[in-house]
Amino acid sequence: MSAPLQLPPKGESSKQFPLPLGGGREGAVLFDMDGVLFDSMPNHAYAWSHAMTQFGLEMTAYEAYLHEGRTGSGTINILAQRYWGRDATEEEIERIYAAKSEVFNTLPEPKPMPGAIDALNAAKQLGCKIVLVTGSAQTSLLERLEEHYPGCFQEDLMVTGFDVKHGKPHPEPYLMGLQKAGINAEEAIVVENAPLGIESAHKAGIFTIAANTGPLEDYLLKDAGADIVVPGMKEVASLLATMKR
Repeated sequence: MSAPLQLPPKGESSKQFPLPLGGGREGAVLFDMDGVLFDSMPNHAYAWSHAMTQFGLEMTAYEAYLHEGRTGSGTINILAQRYWGRDATEEEIERIYAAKSEVFNTLPEPKPMPGAIDALNAAKQLGCKIVLVTGSAQTSLLERLEEHYPGCFQEDLMVTGFDVKHGKPHPEPYLMGLQKAGINAEEAIVVENAPLGIESAHKAGIFTIAANTGPLEDYLLKDAGADIVVPGMKEVASLLATMKR
């Protein structure tokens, strides 16, 4: 395998940036979606914080970012335990999540994250496979990705909320991404923005770049296991562009 490329100490990382290429095998870059490919987290945070109040629950927009990547039922039960002292029933979960979705659907469609297309193109220039790993279970996901990122994603290289039993921060989503790409952890790089997603990738043994596109402090992403923390997707694209085949 080629010698790794040493990066500047952005995000206080002492590790080396791996080249996921070598031994005649392709590498892969695994991308999260919300907060990485689309600037959608402000909408999710707004929807969660406003919907919860209808049920006597309180969640700040900031806390919504902390729970990003968790299943809807898991997020609801954290608040149910806090305010009700018990888990929500299935009926309550369904009603609360429907209220969240109703608020979310009234908001403008989120735009592509600045720099995301450049990061995808940099990964393609490296000859890497591009893998999507998201907790989303949107049926229109493929069409939306193809509209904004034509030719970048294949259905057989996508892991969504429909595919896994255990969502982030469990490593299953990223382990499944590696399996679909047919590669090992050391041949991959993950691009994430959320603590739970970073924890998932870290547990799967994959080098992880955190793009801090939200309001969370850098140390929260580092503590979750990020190897490098950068301010956004433009910086991710720059890092990938420095790599050599």
